[in-house]
Amino acid sequence: MLILLPPSEGKRSPDAGERLDLTRLSFPSLTAARRATLRALESVCRDEASARTILGLGPTQQDEVRQNRLLRTAPVAAAIEIYTGVLYEALGPDTLTSRERQRLDARVAIGSALWGLLRPSDLIPAYRLSAGTRLPGIDAALWRGPVGALLEAADGPVVDLRSSAYQSLAPVPRGIDAVVGRVLLERDGRRTVVSHHNKATKGRLVRAVARSRRSVRTIDDLAAVSAGIGLTCELHEQRNGPDRLDLVATSL
Repeated sequence: MLILLPPSEGKRSPDAGERLDLTRLSFPSLTAARRATLRALESVCRDEASARTILGLGPTQQDEVRQNRLLRTAPVAAAIEIYTGVLYEALGPDTLTSRERQRLDARVAIGSALWGLLRPSDLIPAYRLSAGTRLPGIDAALWRGPVGALLEAADGPVVDLRSSAYQSLAPVPRGIDAVVGRVLLERDGRRTVVSHHNKATKGRLVRAVARSRRSVRTIDDLAAVSAGIGLTCELHEQRNGPDRLDLVATSL
């Protein structure tokens, strides 16, 4: 099983550490696309005013532009520690054991506009580049082919928990064993799509997968783990595209 997560806009900047080495990142078939995107981002950020427009930043976020100019020399840390959004707070990587983090690394990949696809342990610097940003000289479909090939070769089903923007950046290829997950809240017999607690629920689920001593290789295995944190998994076949996996909660 391969569980796909989105990154987060919020990121932590390490104070010290090693420097970026693209050749040490997982999924080496993405190295050329990573280099091209990194060069384009650095080029954009040479002009601060233009960079803020392209990256969708406000006048008080100039530090993020400067940060992008220094990506090759900035300290790095594990991606799971760089991302600080709601999903990653719920996942709680700092409280996982080394064994649990190994399980996380084996089962999870993080989609990224800059890196394509990462394992949680991959060492990266803090950066600013969202899925909807279009860098000059970079094809909007850059990640579709190479990331799609990796998903086609995944061991077992792909469980896509990414946001719609990151799903569009590198869609799950048609015809592979894959499901797209969404979180629903059931109360008084009615179900609604969860927005506010969506990310936290996905983080809790992935944490449960990392902490589970049972092998999580199938959707049935995932359903068993989900039940342990109060979620019910329901699989719905779709005519076009991946099947849908509803993660149903009665309380959040």
